[in-house]
Amino acid sequence: MKLSDALSRFKPSPTIAMSALAAQMQQENRDVISLSAGEPDFDTPDHIKAAAISAITAGHTKYTAPDGMPALKQVICDKFARENGLRYEPNQISVGTGGKQILFNALLATINPGDEVIIPAPYWVSYPDMVQLAGGTPVIVPTSPEDNYKLQPDALRAAITPKTKWFIFNSPSNPTGAGYTWDELKRLTDVLVDAPNVYVMSDDMYEHLSYDDFEFATPAQVEPKLYDRTLTCNGVSKAYAMTGWRIGYAGGPVEIITAMRQIQSQSTSNPCTISQHATIAALTGPTDFLAENNASFVRRRNLVVSRLNAIDGISCPMPEGAFYAYPSIAPLMGKTSAGGRKITNDQDFCMALLEENGVAAVFGAAFGLSPNFRISYATSDENLNQACDRISAFCAGLTDS
Repeated sequence: MKLSDALSRFKPSPTIAMSALAAQMQQENRDVISLSAGEPDFDTPDHIKAAAISAITAGHTKYTAPDGMPALKQVICDKFARENGLRYEPNQISVGTGGKQILFNALLATINPGDEVIIPAPYWVSYPDMVQLAGGTPVIVPTSPEDNYKLQPDALRAAITPKTKWFIFNSPSNPTGAGYTWDELKRLTDVLVDAPNVYVMSDDMYEHLSYDDFEFATPAQVEPKLYDRTLTCNGVSKAYAMTGWRIGYAGGPVEIITAMRQIQSQSTSNPCTISQHATIAALTGPTDFLAENNASFVRRRNLVVSRLNAIDGISCPMPEGAFYAYPSIAPLMGKTSAGGRKITNDQDFCMALLEENGVAAVFGAAFGLSPNFRISYATSDENLNQACDRISAFCAGLTDS
C-alpha cells in the first residue's frame, strides 16, 4: 500500500519517542531515570476519581454531544469568567479528547494552503507538525536565553505577513517554563491589535502551575480588543494530574468553534463521557491540592536549576511555571563522551547521556532551538538528585579529543 503523502509533512513526537525508548530500556532491566515525559507524578485527586465512579454507577456511559455535554460547557464558561475575566456562552466552547485535539481541530478547521502560523521557538514539539498536517506553513521565530526564551515584540512584528493566519502562544511554556508577565504580554498584544488578519491561539495548559510571584495572564484577558480573534485553549491534564483522562477545551469565536465541532463529529466524536463528569468535579471542586503540588514543584525546580547551573558547560534559567527546565549546553558542543561519542549536537548529547549514564532527556532540536535539552522535574527529589549526579558525571567525563 502506498501511504499518505501527508505523512511526509510531519514526524512522530520526539518526546513520546524518548519516553518509549527509556521505558524499553527499563523493561530490559537497565538502570534508567526518565526525565522525558511531560506528566505530573501526582495522583488524580480523590474527589475527581469519585465523580468518575459515580458517573459509571449512575449509568452515564452513553454518547454526548460531539464536543462536550452542556453541563460541562457551562462549567467551563464559569471557569473562564471566574479565573480569567473572559465571558463565553456555551456555543463558544469546544471540549476535545485532550488539549492536543483542541489545537489540531482548530488548525484543521481554519488553515488553507499558503497560510502561515507564527510559532516562537523553543516550542512544544507538536505545534509545527500540526500546522503542516493541516496544510499550513510554520513560521518559527527564535527567542534567546538572554530574554529567558520569551518572544520580543519587534520579533513578532517582523514575522507577521499578509499570509499570517495564527500566532500560537504558550505561557507558562513547554519546554522552558518561561511565563509572560501581564506587561510582557501587553507588549505582544499591542503588536497583534495592529495586525487584524492574525488570530491568536493561546495554549494555557500550564495556567495553574505558576510559581513564586508570577501571576498568570492570557491574551484576550490582557487585551479585550483581541477577544473576537482569540482561541483560549486549556485542559485538565497537567494541573489536575489527569493526563490519561484526555480532556481539553477552548473558548473562542462561534464560527471557529462550530467548525471545530464539525471536524470532531466526523473524527473522534465526543470525549469520554466519564472523563467529562470527572472534569466537572475538577473545575468546581476543591483546589487546595494545587498549592500543595506546586510547593513540591517549586522545591524540585530549585533543586534542579541549582544543580544544573553548578555543572561546567551548562546554563539554566529559572522557570516561572510548568515543570520543565531547558538548560543550554553550547560550551559542550564538539566534545567527546567517556564512551567515545562525539557531541556534535544536542541529540548526540541526549543519546550519549541515556546510553552511558542512564538519564532520559529530550534534545533541544525537537523544540526548535539548540543546543539545549529539556528535562521534566515532575518526579521525586531522589530521582532528580540521582539524575543530576549522573548528568554532572557525564559532563565531567567529556573531553576535547
